[in-house]
Amino acid sequence: MINFPRREADALSLSVIGTGYLGATHAVCMALLGHSVVGIDVDENKIRSLASGTLPFYEPGLQELLHRMLACGRLSFSTDFSAAAGADIHFLCVGTPQMPDSPAADLRFLDGALARLAPHLDRACLVAGKSTVPIGTAERLAAFLRSSSPAGDQAELAWNPEFLREGHAVEDTLHPDRLVFGVASEWARDRLAACYAPIIADGTPVVETDPATAELVKAAANSFLATKISYINAMAEICEATGADVNQLATALSYDNRIGGRFLTPGLGFGGGCLPKDIRAFTHRARELGVGQAVGFLQEVDAINQRRRQRTVDLITEMACGDLAGVHVTVLGAAFKPDSDDIRDAPALDVARMLHQAGAKVTVFDPKAMDNARRAYPDLAYADTLEAAVTGAEIVALLTEWDVFRRADPAALGALVQRRNIVDGRHALDAEAYRAAGWDYRALGAPSKLPAPVSQGQGSFIAAAHVAEPV
Repeated sequence: MINFPRREADALSLSVIGTGYLGATHAVCMALLGHSVVGIDVDENKIRSLASGTLPFYEPGLQELLHRMLACGRLSFSTDFSAAAGADIHFLCVGTPQMPDSPAADLRFLDGALARLAPHLDRACLVAGKSTVPIGTAERLAAFLRSSSPAGDQAELAWNPEFLREGHAVEDTLHPDRLVFGVASEWARDRLAACYAPIIADGTPVVETDPATAELVKAAANSFLATKISYINAMAEICEATGADVNQLATALSYDNRIGGRFLTPGLGFGGGCLPKDIRAFTHRARELGVGQAVGFLQEVDAINQRRRQRTVDLITEMACGDLAGVHVTVLGAAFKPDSDDIRDAPALDVARMLHQAGAKVTVFDPKAMDNARRAYPDLAYADTLEAAVTGAEIVALLTEWDVFRRADPAALGALVQRRNIVDGRHALDAEAYRAAGWDYRALGAPSKLPAPVSQGQGSFIAAAHVAEPV
């Protein structure tokens, strides 16, 4: 178990404003570093859940740490913003979703949180923003903080962006690739350095910038990652037109140390609550600043990513010989990525929805995101186990690469399905193992090969001469 021993004299008093995915993780991890932390949110149900030791979302390892920090007394939660009074650092971890009618970031929740916090800042303190925001937000909030808080100029604002990956949030908080301190003074830098002292002592590099650059670091990092993912998926489209193999292409590219292999896995594309909305907000803000042409390519990055969903539906439709009406399709995965229950802009569920609209009988299974998926997509059918999900399926589509799906035995699954047809939307499976077990295996950007011969009634639509069976 991760532990960062520190002397009590080195501990700070912290408040974390906003206790969603980012805020709850940050509050727990800062308490683990030895600080006294209060998490504050306007959502009473969320605060009640956290205070009782129950995470309102799934994140590996965080539940146990939440229990430990509550038990030791260093962590508490409240809906009362006055609980933040007297803290040395106040971290803003409020969500900045996409506007409902615009690609711009919706900053109303962030602005509202700071407006509630400001009246309680009556002494020298640092407010550190961690939310992903458009460039210029920190400057605007700093002016508001000075004019609205009793501390005036003694309440300073810095920007300290987060770089968490869902499913790896604890590791990314305690052992990040870097810490970015966007500060306007040495005092602010020293406050953040004291907060993260154990992490810095562990060898994590610190990049000190002005607040505007710190804002840009997060937007630029997410845009670069999105571009890399969409690039290999664009190459998959080329491979489909030429008969080339995108997996072999990605392997060859990965050996170039200028490129590397991370985020070069082709497939269904990215989703979630960060990359899609962040690249759109970044593009929108660049246009407002008069430099939209500089990031115009991000529109095509977004378009490539969205095309992967329709192309996956097309591939499944091709496997059904062009007609999905009444075809039993099992979708493996609902969360936007494994080790998460987050279904925000989840490609798997978007594909499931499109299949359902095309007339397919869709059954979904996900190890953690079932409750969220049921609430968001009540028209779909759901199974409680992998085995139940695939039983009787005519096409299986792996759309979220959970380990339980990777490790599944192709022969055992083949004994449960009606037809051994599988679309690997994440290039996560052993294609040869599935083909050896008689499956017709398909993946975007990978050449199709005939499956090994199988017994009557367990073949592909092609082997069955596209004879629809009665439902």
